[in-house]
Amino acid sequence: MNDVVVIALVGMPGAGKGLCVDYLEKKGWPSVYLGGITVDEVKRRGLEVNEINEKMVREELRAAEGMDVMAKRILPKIDALVTEGAHTVIADGIYSWAEYKVFKERFGQNVVIIAVACARQIRHERLRNRPVRPLSDEEATAREYAEIENSEKGGPIANADFTVLNDGSQDETYAQLEAILRTHNLN
Repeated sequence: MNDVVVIALVGMPGAGKGLCVDYLEKKGWPSVYLGGITVDEVKRRGLEVNEINEKMVREELRAAEGMDVMAKRILPKIDALVTEGAHTVIADGIYSWAEYKVFKERFGQNVVIIAVACARQIRHERLRNRPVRPLSDEEATAREYAEIENSEKGGPIANADFTVLNDGSQDETYAQLEAILRTHNLN
């Protein structure tokens, strides 16, 4: 595992993590989605996938298994990708400070944490217009508050190794990612 590099993205809903993941995947790197753990659990329980059920399940999982539950549950998926030959893996969506610490403790200098940021009004517009699981402004605000207050998301964003400001064109965002990759010889 010493030579594996994990590129872990963190950001508020609608900041553009998915855009960054799509770009990085085009380099041939596989990804894991921490939020998928919640969605899979919502489906396993036979519930409709929506903001209310996701929040309930996410918070129940954290109450039962700890604030680092998503990171701990995603590590075997990363291990499997490495066993299959991946040298670089993208982790989409660190949420909590505890998850941040799991990644830093497990991968050390080989984890690159990138915060994806943009203005709140832009994020809300993106969330309203996204094709999968769109959110109203009220739902977006509730999600933001829950992620800050209940998931400790501010810590990973504030302590990220790099920040990509995603409020311009896609090409500008991609150029910022490329600059980060160059610092780690990952082009």
